[in-house]
Amino acid sequence: MNILGVSAFYHDSAACLVRDGQILAAAQEERFTRKKHDAAFPTHALKYCLRAGGIGPDDLDLVAFYDKPVLKFDRILETYLAYAPRGFKVFLMGLPVWLRQKLYTPRELDRGLNSAYTKRYVFTEHHESHAASAFFPSPFEEAAILTLDGVGEWATGSIGVGRGSKLELLRELRFPHSLGLLYSAFTYFCGFRVNSGEYKLMGLAPYGEPKYRDLMLEKLIDLKPDGSFRMDMSYFGYCHKDLMITRKLERLFGGPARSPETPISQREMDIAASIQAVTEEIMLRIARYAHELTGLSRLAMAGGVALNCVGNGRILREGPFEELWIQPAAGDAGGAVGAALFAWHQLLDKPRANAEGDAQMGSLIGPRYTKDEIQTYLRSVGAKYRYLESEADLVDEIATLVASEKVVGHMAGRMEFGPRALGNRSILGDARSPKMQSVMNLKIKFRESFRPFAPSVLREDVGEYFEMQPGQESPYMLLVAPVRADKRKREASERLTGLEQLKQLRSVVPAITHVDYSARVQTVDEERHPRFHRILKRFKEKTGCPVMINTSFNVRGEPIVCTPQDAYRCFMATNMDALVMENFLLLKSDQPDAQTFDVDAYLAEFDLD
Repeated sequence: MNILGVSAFYHDSAACLVRDGQILAAAQEERFTRKKHDAAFPTHALKYCLRAGGIGPDDLDLVAFYDKPVLKFDRILETYLAYAPRGFKVFLMGLPVWLRQKLYTPRELDRGLNSAYTKRYVFTEHHESHAASAFFPSPFEEAAILTLDGVGEWATGSIGVGRGSKLELLRELRFPHSLGLLYSAFTYFCGFRVNSGEYKLMGLAPYGEPKYRDLMLEKLIDLKPDGSFRMDMSYFGYCHKDLMITRKLERLFGGPARSPETPISQREMDIAASIQAVTEEIMLRIARYAHELTGLSRLAMAGGVALNCVGNGRILREGPFEELWIQPAAGDAGGAVGAALFAWHQLLDKPRANAEGDAQMGSLIGPRYTKDEIQTYLRSVGAKYRYLESEADLVDEIATLVASEKVVGHMAGRMEFGPRALGNRSILGDARSPKMQSVMNLKIKFRESFRPFAPSVLREDVGEYFEMQPGQESPYMLLVAPVRADKRKREASERLTGLEQLKQLRSVVPAITHVDYSARVQTVDEERHPRFHRILKRFKEKTGCPVMINTSFNVRGEPIVCTPQDAYRCFMATNMDALVMENFLLLKSDQPDAQTFDVDAYLAEFDLD
């Protein structure tokens, strides 16, 4: 039985194909259109999923959409009436797209499926989709479920319980009181783009001190012991205007919001640290209440807030749960997976398969490209390459390049689903290099120098470098853990502040050690990521170190690469030293059009966020 899950129209549209309860394929629309966080109907992702399943629209048995548009429109209407006449302009601006498209989602689905699908559509609630995406692919037979995001229809967060092939939502937090929107408001205040700059805010937080934490808890939200809260909406504008905040909030924090691309001051660093501390406190309280409510020892999480890997790490270390599993595509894209699985298990009453590990398959469920497809493209652009028949030889070449402080783009196997590159669409670097963080930020990624890079580490060695249990899993790069004390360098005698902290070497793997000695860890095992495991293992044999930088294969403002064309263009447009596509190896020095890249000119030309 084939079920198609679809998320669209709000943020990060995606499609997912589930066959007899197994995830066959899933992808975000942005990877095909090259528009970051593309919210358009996922035409390309849908076609990919059908192609991967070897079927046409008429072979589908059910199509599930990840939320209820009519209920969401009801919330928009009620919010407008509650704030009227304020917000009339914003309401009128948004009304046409509702009347033209969003209220007619079945018609849009018909168009996307070329009117070849004639069976029924089902619409799950937004947080049901998140909950299903968290629990059903997890390795847990039963678990508490926690979903937190901006807003679905009315819910902004929920606590539920999953057992076997059923789940039930027990509690919910409702709009306008939202942890996701609270965090986004300060993302905007600190000069970053809402719905894409939240990672930057989290990365900026360790440079500051949480000196505004108590002020936030006193003035902005009334936080209860169970993690529920009410926000003072006089400080926030998202209910009635197209800005996240009001001037009242700006006055509270001593002046207007930072303008994008202007210098970051100590105020923004301290505000980032403060809202991160508040967010972690709320996440911990809700997690503890979920444990108290359900009495279960395992927790499954989804929703955009579940991408706050610092908070996730604290839940695992300090919370009451023994195990934690987080949907890799925790945001709206994962709703496509959740909708399809909810339909299969909850609506059709189909059992879950008993399998070792989770059912997400390493989240490697996107497209892959054949030798002929890659070679045809490389020949068409006159690229110089070598094809290595031996996998062992290729792995050795990659490890040697990284060990000599070369930056390597790696594209192999199926593309990752979700916002993290997990080895198949990754840029790799030497974590031991003191200069690599700045080199990769400024010359490869074209992004702010303060942004930390994540380490990938052999799962069997994770406890040697990070404060995690020996062999503990974090395959989807969704947990932050401290670097072990015996791997840290002695603190500098002079206490530096702000971005000056970047000058200090903090550990034996400085390129992935953030200023607070933390790291966003991906553990790599042979089962989920076989080639990447071999690369890390060979790198360890050469250097004694099982840790590498792993950052997404893209530049600032662009989605992760999907096709050979995307990978080659990114390779040639940056100061990357080498590119691997399956078993093809390209060196920048061999390319006829290779040149040192002007970072400032690139940023000016593309006006990247």
